[in-house]
Amino acid sequence: MEPRTEHPIDVAGMRVGYGSLAGVGTGDAATSGADGVAEHLDSTWLTGDPPWLGLFERWLGEAIAARIPEPNAMVVGTVGADGRPATRTVLCKGFSAAGITFFTGYSSAKGEALAAHPFAALTFPWIALERQVHLRGAVTKADAQTTRAYWESRPRGSQISAYASAQSRPIAGRAELEELAARTAQRFGGLDGDEPIPVPPEWGGYLVDVDYAEFWQGRADRLHNRVRAVRTDDGWDVDRLQP
Repeated sequence: MEPRTEHPIDVAGMRVGYGSLAGVGTGDAATSGADGVAEHLDSTWLTGDPPWLGLFERWLGEAIAARIPEPNAMVVGTVGADGRPATRTVLCKGFSAAGITFFTGYSSAKGEALAAHPFAALTFPWIALERQVHLRGAVTKADAQTTRAYWESRPRGSQISAYASAQSRPIAGRAELEELAARTAQRFGGLDGDEPIPVPPEWGGYLVDVDYAEFWQGRADRLHNRVRAVRTDDGWDVDRLQP
């Protein structure tokens, strides 16, 4: 497909406003908070053990209430055996003091990268709320019980697709992919059948043990708020970052 040249997109000239600073210090929520919150995001909001968990849960709840599309979607960054980084979007399927959980194929591109370098960076891009959350940490495979419990909660069609797919591997075309799914469905009694579909051998959960958490809140003139919590040998250090 030929690129459009008649009306080129001025990417460099794009601007997004993040509210006015006029109301700062006045308590006027309509102007002082780009996301409608009168208070500026502050490092004192990071409390508890771990200090990131409470604010993350609050912001995720507010993203759900605001009907953000797929509020649990997160960008996962990994580094492969060749030292090159890669990102993709997956769904967070659990969070707790232990970390963030997601599920995928262990032999997928991200699975191979995590086998080579078991660390990940996560970003929840709630741009519509002018918020982002960045998390980092070491990654381990979830235990079999956790994987099985989540697998059994998935819709049958999703189970069939996951079982049929050699994730991240090339395939000739859509028709072949659909045929693989159809044969898998038939193997287990059909899409509407009641025969249980087992967890695929190379599929399961990962747990990201969060040791770095940063919260970002948009503000006018790019004077954004950034606060972070970093785990150390002595506990957690909490501070504010310049934008």
